[in-house]
Parts: sequence; structure tokens; C-alpha cells
Amino acid sequence: MDQAIAKADTLIEAMGWIRRFRGKTTVIKLGGSLLEDEVAIQHLLLDVIFMESVGLRPVIVHGGGKAITQAMAEAGIEAKFVRGRRVTDEASLKVVEQVLAGELNVYIAEQMERYGGRAVNLSPRTTCVLHGRKLLDPDGTDLGFVGEVTSVDRDVIESLAYTDQVAVIPSLCHDEHGQLYNVNADTAAMAVAQSLGADKLVFLSDVNGVRRQADDPSSIIPAMSATEARELIASGVIQGGMIPKVEACLETLGRGVQKVHIIDGRLRHSLLLEIFTTDGVGTEIHA
Repeated sequence: MDQAIAKADTLIEAMGWIRRFRGKTTVIKLGGSLLEDEVAIQHLLLDVIFMESVGLRPVIVHGGGKAITQAMAEAGIEAKFVRGRRVTDEASLKVVEQVLAGELNVYIAEQMERYGGRAVNLSPRTTCVLHGRKLLDPDGTDLGFVGEVTSVDRDVIESLAYTDQVAVIPSLCHDEHGQLYNVNADTAAMAVAQSLGADKLVFLSDVNGVRRQADDPSSIIPAMSATEARELIASGVIQGGMIPKVEACLETLGRGVQKVHIIDGRLRHSLLLEIFTTDGVGTEIHA
């Protein structure tokens, strides 16, 4: 009986958050490393299904870096990067499109259906909702078919939400001539969140959030304002690979998204714990 009461208490705690976020859009960015972990993906997708079931409007945007690199190696194509962006020639683009649109996007949607949810894969092979242009590198380096998102078909995504379906979107965009481009998944998720006026953007990472000491998971900072985040970058507390993630969060907040979260997607039900509990499990950055 004590266990049953504890479960009821958990539901009561969640009720306030459910009422607060019901009808609000949450964009969830799935990273390539997580897509290699079938157990983690199962629990994350179950979390997304739960969110939709209680009235939230989740949207999934995903990359697939590790799977792309592996597929390129199998095809005898060497992976090259410039400041974290994959140089994408014509041969590489075919591999990127196959992995993101032909494999991972279909896999995510099918797994959601398998677990009882309703999902629609919005890719260049079905309905491409990300439109953009060739990305020009600041130092003039030609990155090939690498693009940036300039607009999002908001109506298509929202129409799915109105019919209780979850949009699953790969980080690919088309330009006005139909040319396909590879897009950084973080920036694609940012563009979708901004276009939809999302209440939340969640970056699922392989770390548990922003830490005061990079190598100490227990030093996680549960919440911070944009001003505090900038101060922590300037003081060197936020360092290394976490700097571009936090800067991306700050840019997103500056364009209308209310809150951005960085959480460890490998933790079982991390999405639900972050959104529907008082303490959360990651870092929330707010305006």
C-alpha cells in the first residue's frame, strides 16, 4: 500500500506541471550518440509518448553523426570536419541522406508506433519542412552541401500536433531549387523551436547538464538565467564543448523560446524527470 500511495503522490506532483505545460510545444533534439543506444531510445520515446498523451505537443528533431560516420567509412569515404561541421561533398551527401531520411527517421517513427504512439516522419523523402540555403563558413572554407535553415513549415508540424501525432524531423533542408543540404542538428532544432514559438527546447546530451566542475557530475547547476550563464562562460566555469551548447541555448532564448534544457538522455526517463518533477535532472536555462 505504501508503494501505491507513493506512486499516487508522484502523479499529484506531476499534475501541476502537466496543467502548466498542457497545449505547449516542446522541441526535443536527439543526438547521434543516443541513437546508438537502443535502451535509451526506448525510454526516451516512451517519455515522448507520455508527453503527448497528457496534452503536451512534443516535436522531435534528430541528427545521426555516429551512424553517418560509420556508413561513410563502410563506403570508403573519409569524414572531414571544419569547426565541428561535417564537410559534405556529393558522395557524402548521399550517405547523409540515406542515414538520416532513409534509416533513422523511419526507425524513430516506427518505434514510436510500436510503443503505442503516433508519429509522422517529415523528411525530404516524405514532406520536407526545413528550408534553407548553403552555409557560408566565416573564413571562406567551402563545406560543400552544408546548409542553414532559413524557414520552417510551421503549419505542417502544427497540423500533426492538432491530430495527436508527433513530428519526427531529420537535420536536412532544401533550398528554393530543391538542392538538399546537411544541417547541424542543434541549429535545426533551434530553428524549429523558434518557428513554433516553443515553450521548451530540450537538448538530450551524454552529460547530465552544465557543471561547476567539468569532471564532477554532482556539481551540476540545476537552473540558471541567461545572465548567469554568460558570467559562467566569462569566468571559465563553463568550458570546452559545453560553451557552444550553452551559447546555442542563449541564442534560442533570445529568439522567443522560454526555456532551454540540457539533460543526459541516457538516464532512464530523463525527459519526464526534467519536465514533470520539481527538482529535475539536468540544467534549465531561462531568460
